[in-house]
Amino acid sequence: MRLRNIWHLGVKELRGLWRDPAMLLLIVYAFSLSIYTESKAMPESLSNAAIAIVDEDRSMLSGRIVSAFTPPYFGAPRMITTSQMDRRMDEGLDTFALDIPPDFERDVLAGRNPAIQLNVDATRMTQAFTGSGYVQQIVTAEVAEFVAGHREDATPPVGLALRARYNPALEASWFGAVNSVIDAITMLSIILTGAALIREKEHGTVEHLLVMPVSAAEIMLSKIWSMGLVVLLASGFAITVVVQMALQVPIAGSVPLFVAAAALMLFATTSMGIFLATLAGTMPQFALLLMLVLLPLQVLSGGMTPRESMPEMIQAIMSLAPNTHFVILSQGVLFRGAGLDVVWPQFLALLATGGAMFWLALRQFRRFLG
Repeated sequence: MRLRNIWHLGVKELRGLWRDPAMLLLIVYAFSLSIYTESKAMPESLSNAAIAIVDEDRSMLSGRIVSAFTPPYFGAPRMITTSQMDRRMDEGLDTFALDIPPDFERDVLAGRNPAIQLNVDATRMTQAFTGSGYVQQIVTAEVAEFVAGHREDATPPVGLALRARYNPALEASWFGAVNSVIDAITMLSIILTGAALIREKEHGTVEHLLVMPVSAAEIMLSKIWSMGLVVLLASGFAITVVVQMALQVPIAGSVPLFVAAAALMLFATTSMGIFLATLAGTMPQFALLLMLVLLPLQVLSGGMTPRESMPEMIQAIMSLAPNTHFVILSQGVLFRGAGLDVVWPQFLALLATGGAMFWLALRQFRRFLG
């Protein structure tokens, strides 16, 4: 195996990519606009939810509850009547309708535990699921604070001091931006290397390579380093320019350490892309294989849902995937400021999974050339 052959073949791949405007547009979009939009539109975050309030009490306590619903979680509350509540929800104008009953403040101070009715438009599933909890917390907090100022026996014996570490404001965009970068690295590395090999098959240049004095390992390594370099440079741009500058997401750890981990991740995912391309005969078949592979990698790797909430069998299976270790490493480095002394097990796991992926891809690639 000669490094000169690997270098020249890799340069050939970069020139082929430069002449493919669709792939270039996909790279630019995946590492810029896609990251920005995904971080600003996290599905589990509540933003400017429409709420209407029926205040039948007109007391100081009900006024405190009304004024507690403020942006960015809720829009300005609309004061309506009981007769308007059902009609507005049927028309889709309000997601939440809060009905404060008459004599609410008097019953609270008397210790009668009155009930407040909350109507939720459950067709807006995401906001309905998270927003009802927000409404309950806001109302409970306002009532407890009001009662504590009017009743001496209402002071609780224990107070909860809440400190949110690493993300004090609980900004969903912080998590969404980093997770989007991880997804883009996985997706683009598999697509670029697989498309490069399929492009060779469709253009008939694979036969040209077979008559040249190059080995299968040299051909495969050339595609890995060239496409991996493109994705690595794009991910570095995304972390520094899009995430830190445009989205104002603070990075607690070392960006070079993250880039080093991304290089190991790319070694595994580019090998996976070549493996899938040898199984697919055409680009549409390769796209179908991508749907079967990318979705589990992104959903079950811990980027969207914590691994602890998954079944143990799924956790064991996904421990063989490089994404799982890369997500753990990235969150530790970028969010918590972890160093190499903390994330070295994930580095070793990425190296092991990358070596296994490369061996499987090289074996399949030799069969493909044969």
